Amino acid sequence: MNYGLQSARMSVSVTTDINADKLTDRQQALLEKGEQKALGVSQVMIGVMVMSYSLPLLSTEFTEVVTFGVPWWSGLSYIAAGVVAIVMEKHSSMKLLGVCMVVTLVAILVSLLALIFYFIDLHNNPETPCNHPLAPATHYIQVYECDHQHYATMFSYGVKTSLLLFTIIQISISSTLSYILYMERRRYGTYSSLNQGVPSTPILVTAPDFN
Repeated sequence: MNYGLQSARMSVSVTTDINADKLTDRQQALLEKGEQKALGVSQVMIGVMVMSYSLPLLSTEFTEVVTFGVPWWSGLSYIAAGVVAIVMEKHSSMKLLGVCMVVTLVAILVSLLALIFYFIDLHNNPETPCNHPLAPATHYIQVYECDHQHYATMFSYGVKTSLLLFTIIQISISSTLSYILYMERRRYGTYSSLNQGVPSTPILVTAPDFN
């Protein structure tokens, strides 16, 4: 059997470059950076919505939520976490990644604290019923006062319920972002350990001579 060309010496350079191994991870990192920006924008929007939706509560009876300013300090924490996530997408670094993780975790804790306030407030301040028996002489005055109190408490209860739902959404977003940041931090650590190892070198593979 003529091995002609097959019997010639073949030199194959196999490069064990870690950059090829990183390609999939880099593509995944780009996708996660886009997710970070989207989640950051979502947090900013929720923070603005919480603060703006809570303004009508200033015209109602002050309860625990308004007295302690829950919508405002929680909304500011959401906005801060969202801004840091957006900046992180543009200027990625280990230091900024750590800051973003800390701010996001703080936003989760603030959301949980706000959630407790909302549940306590809704439990202590339910809607006022409007079913009092009325005397004919004062019928219209009492109906007016009763309806005013009933609708005021109903409006306040509805606003606080909406704020509670926004807070639950914020917890979900912050938890998702925390997981993404944690995975990215692990990826950075893996790359650092690989870069500290032996650099990639070409391996020369020589085919056997069949002559």
